Formats: sequence, C-alpha cells, structure tokens
Amino acid sequence: MLQFCVIFGQQKVIIIDPGHGGKDTGAIGTNSIQEKDVSLSIAKEIIRLNETLLNNEFDMYSTRYMDTLISLSDRSRLAESLKADVFVSLHCNASNTSAKGMDIYVHNTNDEEVLIKKSIGMGLSILEESTLKLDFKKRAVRFANFQVLRENIEIRPAILIEMGFISSTDEADYFLKPKNIRAMALAILMGLYNYLNVGL
Repeated sequence: MLQFCVIFGQQKVIIIDPGHGGKDTGAIGTNSIQEKDVSLSIAKEIIRLNETLLNNEFDMYSTRYMDTLISLSDRSRLAESLKADVFVSLHCNASNTSAKGMDIYVHNTNDEEVLIKKSIGMGLSILEESTLKLDFKKRAVRFANFQVLRENIEIRPAILIEMGFISSTDEADYFLKPKNIRAMALAILMGLYNYLNVGL
C-alpha cells in the first residue's frame, strides 16, 4: 500500500520545524539545556524513526538540520516550495518551576474552519499518544497567532508543539537522556501516523 501511495504521489509531505537555532537559544532550562538543541534533537529523531521504523511512510523534511537560525518566513516558504501536507513546529515551554506538561497550539483564525479542525485533530492525536506513552501531563490545544501558524494555515494543517516545560527541573532533566529524546520523537511521530492514516 505504501508503494502504491508513493507511485501515485500520495505520500504525505511533512515539514518538521525545530524552533529557534543559532544565536536564538529559545528558553534555557533549569539545568542550562537550551530549547534550540532539544527541538533539533527531537526533529532529527522523528525523521530517523520515520525512515527506520516506518520505512519512510512520510516524505519528511526539517526546516534546519544544524544549529543555524532560519527566519520564520523561510520556514513557511520551505513548506510552500515542497507543497507540504502538514507543518509541525517543535518548541519547549518555560514558565514558573511548577508548570509541567505538553501544549499544542493552532492558529486563532476564524477563516479556515476546515484546516483549523484538522490541525486540532492532529494536535489531539499527538497529545493522546504522548499521554499514553510518556509521563507527561496533557494540558490543552490552545489558539495563538504565531507567525509560522499564520503563514501556513491557509494552505495546510499546522501546529506548534510545546514539548514540556524546561523551567521544570523534572522535564528539563528528562531531555538530557537520549532514550527520552527518542521516546518524545516516537510519540510525536506515532501521533502523526495515527491521525494521517485515518485520512487527512
């Protein structure tokens, strides 16, 4: 079935967008871990698992493959040039030290009802997978006017994942272990797989 889909150009194209990069560290954890590094490590692992575990079920690309700063507009332009089916941006949250758990953000427009519903469905699938497989609190799907969401939502489902709070000692320390990077990547990948194979 996978070969059939690829032959007829139906393989889903997914953009994975590891947030920040270069001089933009993003949030810095209680253990000095940097958001830009966590997001890049997980993005690379998602792409690796898609290849090794799912036999390239999806046609996946990253907006960056190294520690470089890519403009937000260029991230969206990559999705457009590759005619991506979905856009997934990876981030880590930071707040007070007691805040924990994962959030998913979708754009807050009222003009793209169908794509917003698809974005919410995709986000809920990832939250569900993360809750089942990881010891992370499922917080909520939230709405925001983030640029990467705004620039994608007219064309494709787009979500921004806040993969836990690195201002929390527990969650910051979680991302120090390679096995946990893999676990988070796998949860996100399988959340995407479960949703996209129901039918986008």
